[in-house]
Amino acid sequence: MKEYTIVIEDAGPNLSAYVLDFDGCTTTGKNVEEIKTNMREAIATHLELMIQGGEEMPEPIALEGTAKIAV
Repeated sequence: MKEYTIVIEDAGPNLSAYVLDFDGCTTTGKNVEEIKTNMREAIATHLELMIQGGEEMPEPIALEGTAKIAV
């Protein structure tokens, strides 16, 4: 099983998310749980289309983390 890092952002009336390792793989949802469910489906579809197009499934390369800065 592979794990891909997603970024979840506040988009006003809902949340949006994207995968750091895949250009164009995005989704929206009302809450974090819905985002996670929708993103699993989006990643599966994205990978399926990549494979159908003759592309190899990429290894996850993005790492999760935060940076603290003094403001």
